[in-house]
Amino acid sequence: MKPYEQRFPWQLDWNLLRTFMVVVEQRGISRAADFLGLKQPTISSALKRLEAAAGQRLIIRKPNEFRVTRAGQVLYSQCSSIFGMVSQLPSLLEIGGEDLRGHISIGITSHVISDHFDAALNSFTMRHPKVTFSFNVAESEEIVARVNQNRTSLGICLMHKKPAGLKAKILYREYFGLFCGPRHPLFDRPEIALADLEGEPSVSFQTEAEGGPLEPVAKLRARAKIAAGWRGLSSNLHELRRMIVANVGIGALPLHVARRDVDLGRLRQLPPYDDLPLVNIYLLTNPARHLSDAETAFLALCGDAITEANLDDRTYQ
Repeated sequence: MKPYEQRFPWQLDWNLLRTFMVVVEQRGISRAADFLGLKQPTISSALKRLEAAAGQRLIIRKPNEFRVTRAGQVLYSQCSSIFGMVSQLPSLLEIGGEDLRGHISIGITSHVISDHFDAALNSFTMRHPKVTFSFNVAESEEIVARVNQNRTSLGICLMHKKPAGLKAKILYREYFGLFCGPRHPLFDRPEIALADLEGEPSVSFQTEAEGGPLEPVAKLRARAKIAAGWRGLSSNLHELRRMIVANVGIGALPLHVARRDVDLGRLRQLPPYDDLPLVNIYLLTNPARHLSDAETAFLALCGDAITEANLDDRTYQ
């Protein structure tokens, strides 16, 4: 049979793939229905039709259990790639004319503060005012997945190791230190010793686990002998800061991000003050992505910003 004579691609309702992708990402039928603005029976019916067309069980659905089968995982990976290719079609079609047009989607971790990236962004928008941007805040692991699935133009995130098949450049580096808020008993002490932190409750980033991109920060709290476990947890820097200020616990923050709050008397840095963990923030791209003219130009400008400033200049104290 010739490729176009195969039944599956011609008989498949492509909307079923989108629905299936949302079901997997939302981890359930009811949440997928809310996300898509549809009724649960409609989502269930779509999933059954897709399983019938594929001839495979894709999702195990039982009370208190939601599990994607191996076939479902393979299909989800392909669906994500298809979605990524389709989503960039409008930008690829924005050609012709004197002005550069298109859209650039950026997956980014919370509270990325980089003068070098902001300068590149400003320079680009001044040159190309008709290019649009969207910034989607997510956990680093989710950003890596979206770049890998070709669902975003580029990612800015933390990584424990560089993923295979993707390109990663260090955008900037930041030091982490421990902080407390004004309600903490140590805040107004004239001097604070490292031993004063022993046994103190803490708040933590989700990525501070062993093997995570913020594992060096976990070692910092171990060095200070902070109480085992955590009283608060978040993947969002702003919410972690909230818990520190509210005295839920001591927490680690990038020094250059916390500087303004320290100057305003909302945070106080705690010991240790030397040999602090240094964390890389990466600019992540997918070489397999068919870049639009706008994406190509923006990434070239970001690349110039990185190469023109040495790594020491992009290390924020």
